[in-house]
Amino acid sequence: MSAPTTSRSSRSAPSTDTGGARRRSRRLRGSPLWPALFLAPTLLILGVFHLWPGVQTLWYSFTEWGAFGGTSFTGIANYARMLEDPEIIRSFLNTAIFTLIVMISIPIGTVLASMIERPGMRFRSLYRTLYFIPFVTMPAAVAIVWKIIFNGDFGVANWLLSLIGISGPYWLSTPPFALIAVAIVGMWSAMGFNLILLSAGVREIPRELYEAAEIDGASPLRQFFSVTVPLMTPSLFFVTIITVIQAFQQFDLIFIMLGTNNIALPETQGLVFIFYAQAFINNDKGYAAAIGILALVVIGLLTMLQFRLQKRWVHYD
Repeated sequence: MSAPTTSRSSRSAPSTDTGGARRRSRRLRGSPLWPALFLAPTLLILGVFHLWPGVQTLWYSFTEWGAFGGTSFTGIANYARMLEDPEIIRSFLNTAIFTLIVMISIPIGTVLASMIERPGMRFRSLYRTLYFIPFVTMPAAVAIVWKIIFNGDFGVANWLLSLIGISGPYWLSTPPFALIAVAIVGMWSAMGFNLILLSAGVREIPRELYEAAEIDGASPLRQFFSVTVPLMTPSLFFVTIITVIQAFQQFDLIFIMLGTNNIALPETQGLVFIFYAQAFINNDKGYAAAIGILALVVIGLLTMLQFRLQKRWVHYD
């Protein structure tokens, strides 16, 4: 009689072991080790390529670099130098003007998005693609093409102006016009990205609201300002933040369209270009690092200001 009992015990043992394995597996899945394991590659990349360079830049901003390498701690000397450097103030104003001109792409994109997303609009996907192409095109290619367009002798811009009797200037070598020309290219490049995001915002607006507004006698223009724009404010808020950040970081267009020996460069260069010139042309990396920190602080303050002001004009319901 003991043999069958032993046999049943031996048969039930694997079931007990399987249950224990399952409990251990559940405990492992509930452990904070698993999220940390999956986040580790991303955190490693962020730490190596973003956080650590930022910490290094902050440290370098308090140092002075020798001509043949080596650093010496100088405290806040680089920041004090920035306060007395007229080139920094001028480049900051250039960046602000450039940003304001580029932001014109937001209202233009809003109008275009509302037109493209109208019910019954044909070739909607084609229009989105055409407007988005400048954003995905390499900045170097865009700058070279627009450099030819703004050529003072044979450019398309001056040819069009000559058709109405206006003698166009040398756009890229005349200080007042060089910044405007580069900003127009920046606005044109940002248009596609803004249009895609704003089009998505228009598609989220219920069509019933337009139908109700039409029944109440609202014209298409009235519907745009009373229905489309208020309900697109979350999209407009996001697009505004991205546009400001990208505009303050602009470097490629200025570098390629104007070069480094252009007489109009002092009236056109921005903070990032000054950072490049100090770091890689003048080899003054400590001062360049301080300029980089200044740009970071300015962008952070502007972004914080926009988040504080969003409660006054952004409607989420």
